[in-house]
Amino acid sequence: MVQIDATAGSSQDGKARLATVWLGGCSGCHMSFLDLDERLIELADKVNIVYSPIVDTKTFPENVDATLVEGAVCNSEHLYLAKQIRDRSRIVVSFGDCAVNGNITAMRNPLGKLEPVLQRAYIENTTYQPQIPNDYSVIPKLLERVQPLHEVIKVDAFLPGCPPSADLIYFVVTELLAGRIPDLSDKLKFG
Repeated sequence: MVQIDATAGSSQDGKARLATVWLGGCSGCHMSFLDLDERLIELADKVNIVYSPIVDTKTFPENVDATLVEGAVCNSEHLYLAKQIRDRSRIVVSFGDCAVNGNITAMRNPLGKLEPVLQRAYIENTTYQPQIPNDYSVIPKLLERVQPLHEVIKVDAFLPGCPPSADLIYFVVTELLAGRIPDLSDKLKFG
């Protein structure tokens, strides 16, 4: 398994290149990331955030050391970005339960076909101009089935939680920076 080492980052300044991505989810994982509070300052000494919804970067960069991916793969845009992330990242982490197992975003999967979802959202629950969108140059096309990230690309580590706590996020990121794949076996509590 690939590991990052904060002393051998891909950046010219020796810092690790970290990205965070938001696919199909609620952004709760990114809110927990921001809950790192003063630990963000500590991480800023070790990483450059090269792509994230919390920074103004439009294109996913090359040579990323680690990427935390929040959310499930729900549409054509997510699928494209997930494959780009895998091609350009040394380590990919499923970040939160939507990325790990589909969670809330996958609730439409038991309905089977996509048509009942589109019918309910765009015809039955619409007051003005009910119509199912078909201009995929404006909006991405929904996939027939919502998929957790590991069903679409190879994932190196899993960071479960809805959302994961700031402490757990910090543990995972610092373990990766120390060159270790995080062992969460004694850190997760269920029920």
